[in-house]
Amino acid sequence: MDWNKVKTSDSLPQWKCLEYRVESKRSHYGRFSLSPLLRGQGGTIGSALRRTLLRDVEGTNVTHVKFFNKRVKHLFSSSTILGIEESVHDIIMNLREIVFRCELHGIHKAYIYTVGPKNVTAQDIILPPFIQIVDGTQHIASITKPIHLHVTLKIEKNWGETTESIHPITKYFTRYIPTEIFYMPVRSVTYNVYFYKDEYDIHIYDILIFELWTNGELTPKEALYEACWRLIDLIIPLLDVPLLHVEGSGVKESIPLPIVSNMNRTQEDLFVQHLFIDQLGLPSKISKSLRESHIYRVSDFMNYSQQDLKNLEYSKKESIEQTLEILHKYFGINLTLRKD
Repeated sequence: MDWNKVKTSDSLPQWKCLEYRVESKRSHYGRFSLSPLLRGQGGTIGSALRRTLLRDVEGTNVTHVKFFNKRVKHLFSSSTILGIEESVHDIIMNLREIVFRCELHGIHKAYIYTVGPKNVTAQDIILPPFIQIVDGTQHIASITKPIHLHVTLKIEKNWGETTESIHPITKYFTRYIPTEIFYMPVRSVTYNVYFYKDEYDIHIYDILIFELWTNGELTPKEALYEACWRLIDLIIPLLDVPLLHVEGSGVKESIPLPIVSNMNRTQEDLFVQHLFIDQLGLPSKISKSLRESHIYRVSDFMNYSQQDLKNLEYSKKESIEQTLEILHKYFGINLTLRKD
């Protein structure tokens, strides 16, 4: 380990990129260091970041597949389609592995229209202009006869896990087969904690070394950046929880949000841009309606008026008022009554 390369003399912890390389279109590697940290902080930060990188970083995947073949109704409805070498299950598994880059949230349509004989790959998918294929050579199916293959795909940018029972699209689109994917643009993460003494040989500090591999949708640096913001989104609401005294004293105190009040304008804009609505403490029904209207972050509200929010499904007057109050109180956002 070249300590001169990773150590920093600054009092505040800093990230350094020690190495970055593209091993293939679907394998990007990055190695980073974070120092100086107090003893014990390296393991705490490393564990939290690793879990966040593997579970909560946004990815873009095929979530539902529709074959224009009446025999294909679910994943195991038919072993094969006449004239196609792969089974229905194998085709869907191949589609699950396709890596996309997407600029917009929400659910988007894509299509495959092709005629055999042909080896169908990712580059045969017809996509909206804001979605790109990372590796066009990824295999989908082998058509061995002069038949048509017509498939409609639902592609979504999201994080976490999606299953047929919880995904909102299932009840709106018939004959779509859910792929039940786990959004995982970060393929692997390892970290190690080392320690060193300062130049006076008095204090001992931690150095956190992070290694991660992504599938090419994000660079390792982008993934690390998003994971850090995810942790911030998780912690920020805890700074403003009511503090209730025991034994029913009836006294309530509120812990302020110093991190927000101490931000300069640039930091505040960046904070608002990345804070997810899940962290606002809104009722589940209004949160669901907001997500289905492509409102994922606080900054997305800037494209909507108060009337737009009232027109959302499941929206109640008190829920809308609560949302508007949070936007005004914590972020200084006042939505117009109506769009011009």
